[in-house]
Amino acid sequence: MKKFLIFIVPLLLFSADLKAQDTDQDEMMKAWQEYMTPGPMHEILARNVGTWKAEMTTYDNPEAPTKSEGISTYEIILGGRYLQGKHKSEFGGMEMNGIEITGYDNAKKKFFSAWLDNFGTGLLYQEGDYDEAAKTLTLSGSSIDPFGKEIKVRQILKNFDEETSYMEMYMEQDGKETKWMDIKFTRVK
Repeated sequence: MKKFLIFIVPLLLFSADLKAQDTDQDEMMKAWQEYMTPGPMHEILARNVGTWKAEMTTYDNPEAPTKSEGISTYEIILGGRYLQGKHKSEFGGMEMNGIEITGYDNAKKKFFSAWLDNFGTGLLYQEGDYDEAAKTLTLSGSSIDPFGKEIKVRQILKNFDEETSYMEMYMEQDGKETKWMDIKFTRVK
């Protein structure tokens, strides 16, 4: 009988452990499914799909803002999970090309944006929240300037309607936030 108990008790414990692992695995699979499935916040991003005329004003010299125009094209990628934007404009007499990826992280419950362009080799990364009533996404983050100094950035994206949206960007320098740029987007197609 002792030999039988010595064999059966570990087997029962092992069996109970496997059942607990199955439950944990089921919960883990459910969590992964929720994490990877696009939802209502991703649908908000999809509203931007299309080609937009971009009318930009930069305020590096507040007394003499610089105006320029560009084109921004947005598409949904990776099964509805991310919005990819490709931007082309002129900035300071040079052609500027940029790529951004904007998404909503289901686990963090936050929107995020990563911006890359041919005016540097770094990354601007921001996170933030969407205000449904105001149709406004506010993102905050930072980048590194050419001298290795962190630049804090805040971006406000406002969707007025399906044909027009507006972006304002602010940069913090020496502890003071100043408006750096605004862009009026008008849908072309």
